[in-house]
Amino acid sequence: MKNTINEVLARYNKDAGRLMDILIDIQNEAGYISNDAISTISKECCISSADVDQTISFYHFFSRVPRGKYTIFLNTSITSYMAGRDEVARCFEKEAGCKFGSVSKDGLIGLFETACIGMNDQEPAALINGIVFTRLTPYRVRELAAGMRAGKNVNQLIAESYGDGKNADIRTMVFNNIRKTGPVLDSSYIPGTVLKNKLSTLTAEQVIGEIKNSGMRGRGGAGFPTGMKWDLCHRSKGNTKYIFCNADEGEPGTFKDRVILTERPLLLFEGMAIAGYATGATEGIIYLRHEYKYMQQYLDAQLTEARKQKMLGKDIAGIKGFSFDIRVQYGAGAYICGEESALIESAEGKRGEPRDRPPFPIDKGYKQMPTVINNVETLCLAVRIIEQGSSWFRSLGTHDSSGTKLLSISGDCKFPGIYEIEWGMPVMEMLKMVGADQVQAVQVGGPSGLLIGPGEFDRILDYSDLATGGSIIIFNKSRDLLKDVVLNFTNFFIEESCGSCTTCRVIPVILRNKLEKIIDGHGVKKDIQDMAEWSKLIRNSRCGLGQTAANPVSSSIKNFKHLYDELIQKGTDFDEGFDLETSIIDACLVVGRPAEL
Repeated sequence: MKNTINEVLARYNKDAGRLMDILIDIQNEAGYISNDAISTISKECCISSADVDQTISFYHFFSRVPRGKYTIFLNTSITSYMAGRDEVARCFEKEAGCKFGSVSKDGLIGLFETACIGMNDQEPAALINGIVFTRLTPYRVRELAAGMRAGKNVNQLIAESYGDGKNADIRTMVFNNIRKTGPVLDSSYIPGTVLKNKLSTLTAEQVIGEIKNSGMRGRGGAGFPTGMKWDLCHRSKGNTKYIFCNADEGEPGTFKDRVILTERPLLLFEGMAIAGYATGATEGIIYLRHEYKYMQQYLDAQLTEARKQKMLGKDIAGIKGFSFDIRVQYGAGAYICGEESALIESAEGKRGEPRDRPPFPIDKGYKQMPTVINNVETLCLAVRIIEQGSSWFRSLGTHDSSGTKLLSISGDCKFPGIYEIEWGMPVMEMLKMVGADQVQAVQVGGPSGLLIGPGEFDRILDYSDLATGGSIIIFNKSRDLLKDVVLNFTNFFIEESCGSCTTCRVIPVILRNKLEKIIDGHGVKKDIQDMAEWSKLIRNSRCGLGQTAANPVSSSIKNFKHLYDELIQKGTDFDEGFDLETSIIDACLVVGRPAEL
């Protein structure tokens, strides 16, 4: 263990700013992060052990104790349950001989739960020692368990056939499921074309002007004008500037970035380089969610290829003085790190808690230097805009929402997967496109978005009506929206809150308790009213993710109130569901007395 720790520290020059990388490597190589590891890191990196420990405790995939030779994280996303997760989970517990949240007595298998891992189109899915296993069934679980007992390594447990496209190169069973392509997923574009043929003819100001004229807004969900963000950073004063690619897509139901990173990584690198040219940045950092770490070797090889092609490095594409390079920074499991300031905090080796703003990242971001943060799709579209021109981009989509949008569509439909559409598509047309029928509801924008019913299927997907970062989940009429969907989403927000704001830390728990009370038949009319009012209070949270944590409850009350009304007690303002006998038995169990009346 000591040699491992020292080797990892040397790998990152004992830089406290690379604490996340240090901890990730120690976790991967040793299986956990020991007290000795914390003490050594603290001493060698000149930071307190408390700072090291608070970073470890914040992230889902770090552990202070061993989690088994085979550490299994089974996805808890709603689409996983819809595809049969319960049966798969029971089979895992039977084969391992332990419950979720524990390790088998022999230390062989550890069973744990984790939120969406970006595989909503091929559920149930799990991570086993960081490797993705998709479309799990009880039969497949028994095969995996037998392989573990036989001592096979994780790669030997993968099915003989790999996924489509570049997934075969990565040697993963993941599928892209690309159903409809557009500018981002267009395979005819040759990466590097803009860098080599166009950029030398344009000034930084002209590049920014073209992005501004295109009307492109960030594709991560907030929709901030990309050209304006680049321009503000271009004008900011700082000795060093950074381009961050937010590839932390943790919103349940989203998996488009995973597909772009698999099939179009060089396009992304080119977009980051163009952003660097426009803003004066010299370093790019891709903040990639830990769940996609299975791509590491592939992405490293693609970065090497980009440098060989002079897309990265010094004097890029022969442009004297234009130097820009990229590294990948992995997260360790925290939904909140999708928020840009929390992402920066994490990249600096800290807990992923949002910063107070102002100052904004474009003035003081990573290492207190001007920083642009764009998501994967935005940076890829920037390349095509510079290639084809802002007028071309304006010709796509609508007047208020120019261009195309990548949608990750999953749930109750015949053709789940990735669709690159023009903004302005009605929801009903989208449902026909993916083969969905008997639709009860559509979740637009993931749990932090809106749950809409058939009466709103004529609404338009664009920034002026239904804006979305890309997650679309479809539920047919067989689904229990409150018990299966809203409760699942609410539990997700409880689990993923960073805990910084009282509103975000407390209100989702109160809403969950009220929701369970209603589902159990003990609710009254005032409970629904209370939930609607409390949902407004959470908007006082510090970050956008916290402000939307009550959306599953508030949007379901607004659009599906009849489901609540059907469950509450009628003709009373008080809960008449109190069961005296059950309560006495529970009390006896608490104090250790015989549970008899």
